[in-house]
Amino acid sequence: MKKIISIILFSAIGGAITLGSYILFIEKPSNGFGTTNETKPSIISTNYSNGLVASTENTDFTVAAEKTLNSVVHVKNTSIQTIRDPFAEYFYGQGSGTKQYSQIGTGSGVIISSDGYIVTNNHVVKNATAIEVTLNNKKVYKAELIGTDATNDIALLKIGEKDLSYITFGDSNSIKVGEWVLAVGNPYNLTSTVTAGIVSAKGRDLDGNNSIDSFIQTDAAVNPGNSGGALVNTRGELIGINTAISSMTGSFVGYSFAVPSNIAKKVIEDLMEFGNVQKAILGVEGGELNGKVAENLDINISEGFYISNVIENSGAAKAGLKKSDVIVKANNVKITSYADLTGFLNSKRPGDIVEVTFIRKGEEKIAKVALIKNEVNKVSSLGLELKNMDKNELKKLKIENGVKVSNITNQELLRYGVQKGFVITAINNRKIYTVDEVNDIISNKSQGEVLRIEMLNLNGELERYIFK
Repeated sequence: MKKIISIILFSAIGGAITLGSYILFIEKPSNGFGTTNETKPSIISTNYSNGLVASTENTDFTVAAEKTLNSVVHVKNTSIQTIRDPFAEYFYGQGSGTKQYSQIGTGSGVIISSDGYIVTNNHVVKNATAIEVTLNNKKVYKAELIGTDATNDIALLKIGEKDLSYITFGDSNSIKVGEWVLAVGNPYNLTSTVTAGIVSAKGRDLDGNNSIDSFIQTDAAVNPGNSGGALVNTRGELIGINTAISSMTGSFVGYSFAVPSNIAKKVIEDLMEFGNVQKAILGVEGGELNGKVAENLDINISEGFYISNVIENSGAAKAGLKKSDVIVKANNVKITSYADLTGFLNSKRPGDIVEVTFIRKGEEKIAKVALIKNEVNKVSSLGLELKNMDKNELKKLKIENGVKVSNITNQELLRYGVQKGFVITAINNRKIYTVDEVNDIISNKSQGEVLRIEMLNLNGELERYIFK
């Protein structure tokens, strides 16, 4: 009996010592503000966790990387910047205060054909007087600028080489949020580098002001110098051109953005065939829905494109679309925002037939719409309406670039002799190929900056105008 009592006593003492040690050395002290009864959630297995882990472990990026590395290049552009010192000109004569210096910019590019066509960002080669391309094998070539599209930030280059490795285009509409992607760039001319991530979102509008941008958002690391590089899927297909990052520091902090490949491909084909981008429109005006807008309009859906006006004689009007209809799909591509719709249209050209799904008074309907060409753009700040020119028009005037004045609303310009049919060929020494480039220059103009516009008059003579 005494033996049993001794065992119990020693057990109790041992338990007390163990408990005291736990409290003294392991348990965290109270914060002094009282205790909490919060309990931690229990951890349980799910019916998809094993599959997810297996999928991640079995994802192989090596094939995509091998297909891509030799097709991504380093792009260097040289531009001439001019600084004018009015004080030096005042004291030493005109021209004495003007200094020029070379500015170097770098980025990446993607070879898209074996005969040397390369796609990059417009901002990588903007204002370039000379462009140099370095392949992954470190061979260096002079590049020709074939054309640019400032709106979608795409530029097309050409180098004189054959039998190059190139990347084939994939369908950016078919990618899914959560899908693995690789970002490949050549940012520091150190040969191509690869980073991996997933598609975080589609149809991103970076400006938040009904921008025409419709970016693919990823969490693959992209840094300055990667602009113009490739975003590819695990099959090594090009699904985007890396363009921007979201950062407070200028370096990658979690999100990057790419122009969808369907848009880039269409832009490139237009530049090669027409020399400028053929813009297609449905023929509707309006904006995207959200909860507040839907409440104000007294409609039951909160996603889609709300039609506030249908342009007369447009494809939309002929197909029967009306004011207050809400577009929710285009060729089975879901339309939840303005960026979704503009992104889809940017991948199409005039004459294409689009199947539009829309909601009218709560009922879903489908219409086939023939897209029309957006011929004219208003440049309100100049008081002009401008029209893109095709190759035949340019050839007839014996010029390589320019946009035509189709209407004038600025009375002062009329007094100075500007007429319909004048052709704007350059602004601030930058050659003009499309109306979008005019809009791009104006939107990027700093406060107080003067615009020097060169125009060909109806006699083919060059005239210069200054806009403040």
